[in-house]
Amino acid sequence: RTGKHFPLQQLSLDPTERVKGKVRDPLHWLQHHTETKDPHWREVGAASPYRSFPDKPYFRPILERLLREPVLFCAKSRDLMLSWLFVGFFTHDCMVHPGVEVLFQSQTEEKAAELVDYAKCLYERQDEDIKAQYPLAEPLVQQNSLELRFRAGSRIVGIPHGADKIRSYHPTSLLMDEAAFIADAGRSYEEAIAACQKIAVLSSANTGWFESVVVSAE
Repeated sequence: RTGKHFPLQQLSLDPTERVKGKVRDPLHWLQHHTETKDPHWREVGAASPYRSFPDKPYFRPILERLLREPVLFCAKSRDLMLSWLFVGFFTHDCMVHPGVEVLFQSQTEEKAAELVDYAKCLYERQDEDIKAQYPLAEPLVQQNSLELRFRAGSRIVGIPHGADKIRSYHPTSLLMDEAAFIADAGRSYEEAIAACQKIAVLSSANTGWFESVVVSAE
């Protein structure tokens, strides 16, 4: 019999199983099946603002800890890409699991919208077959700047500082970014503890509540 020959493994994988393999792990998805965006791409001489997620040795241990622990505090600096990493983790969670609600909280509504925009970039720049299997509730252009909604009922919502903002939702998870620069971060955290299954608190260095929690844990 004549004709093309394909590896048995390739023939045995239907499209659904192939996509499941691509999203089997948040870091695998980030590094091999989507792209980040660098707003400074011209300054570094890159040909495009989009690039693969980098392979840093600390990414895997951090995500393993985040998967294992209900609460994780993590100090950061700009070049570590931890905001992108954590946004990627929660975007993946929302995409592959129905009925998940994640809050992205930062100092202002504008900064929270930037985090949601990270998530939208990761969704939009991923492989087309993944987007087909995990569709959005509406096209990105029809979603507001503070939300990313999936057809299966999950969503990401960006909110500014304030414990009262968290009380307006029923979140599965909270990502609080730059917590050391949020005056009422401690009250927001206390509000989230009662509601969330997972909380991640990130910040670059500054005195205050975040520093006291991180130092006391060392």
